[in-house]
Amino acid sequence: MARINANYNKLAAGYLFPEIARRTAEFVNANDGVEVMRLGIGDTTEPLTQAVLEGLHGSVDELSSPDTYSGYGDGEGKESLRKALADRYGERGAQLDETEVFISDGAKSDSANIQSLFSNDAVICVQDPAYPVYVDTNVIGGRTGDAVDGQYEGLVYLPCTEANGFVPEPPSEHVDLIYLCNPNNPTGAVATKSQLEAFVTYAREHKAVIFFDAAYSAYITDPELPKSIYELEGAETCAIELNSFSKDNGFTGLRLGWAVVPQALVAEDAEQGKLNTMWRRRQNTFFNGPANIVQDGALASLTPEGRRQSDEMVAYYKVNAKTIRDCLESIGLTVYGGSNAPYLWMKTPDGIDSWSFFDKLLSETHVVGTPGSGFGPSGEGFFRLSAFGHEEDIARAVQSIRDNLKL
Repeated sequence: MARINANYNKLAAGYLFPEIARRTAEFVNANDGVEVMRLGIGDTTEPLTQAVLEGLHGSVDELSSPDTYSGYGDGEGKESLRKALADRYGERGAQLDETEVFISDGAKSDSANIQSLFSNDAVICVQDPAYPVYVDTNVIGGRTGDAVDGQYEGLVYLPCTEANGFVPEPPSEHVDLIYLCNPNNPTGAVATKSQLEAFVTYAREHKAVIFFDAAYSAYITDPELPKSIYELEGAETCAIELNSFSKDNGFTGLRLGWAVVPQALVAEDAEQGKLNTMWRRRQNTFFNGPANIVQDGALASLTPEGRRQSDEMVAYYKVNAKTIRDCLESIGLTVYGGSNAPYLWMKTPDGIDSWSFFDKLLSETHVVGTPGSGFGPSGEGFFRLSAFGHEEDIARAVQSIRDNLKL
């Protein structure tokens, strides 16, 4: 008799973004003709850059000839792309080589799949609030107990609050695996080198491993802030970094990211090289590598001209972030983030809860955002707004907030 994975039953509620979609659809159906403006889900909106398009088209053309046709690629990704990424890390002082870089279909997938390298009884630590995938996939994987008062038994939560600038200190107890997102989704906070050094020191002392999600690192323009965990001494022995082409090159629909698993990485029962070998085996067993066409588009984005165009895309979204922040602050709301990240973390007015503010914002201004409580217990009383959108749409949305939100 087939039996289900009962861990799915532990999931406390429907996934955050489908619930937003459900409530939005319900509002639209009840208000015929109303146009909803979206500042919620972090999907990019601007077209692919010319450099990327040329890379994609060139790769498609190669498939039309027997002389240049390519079939299955390496499970870890094209060597040329992996080397280009390793070289980019070198510019930040991180010495990596292509054997440590693995191309994937996205940082979201990697953040879930990377768990398979570690034992089922590993103690998991997450920032709170956190990107829901970190928590939910560990629940499904059987590494937690039931949800009690919004938190899962067995998980260690690090509250990110106004008091600590939304960047927590390392845990006081022993944990095995630590999820960090920097710049943070949803708060938009960016950790300093000294704050990350504390986590690296903790991980090395406890033989723990950090999963460092750097998917929004392209938005860090302050030269004093680290873009990679490997800018810190010793991080290569205790950290796996995850990243993506989605947010700086618009690959959300193309699906492409990478993981760095250093040769120097160790665990309590794994010497140097073991985890790198395990991940290579995992990827070649479960995965044939991303589409060759998409990888060629990404490779084009890493050329000097490709990077210039990518920087322009990031700058476009950062202008949107400033537009949103200026509006919210002008009407007396408290806002964090948005400077070195594409997300703004707004304190809900008058202490109302996050979902109530979602309904209020939607009904009064016809703008959709993301309730902070959907990212974890410490997100209650906050609200995430996204800078991803067309400039003119952002302008209309903030004007509606300025004119119609009743405070």
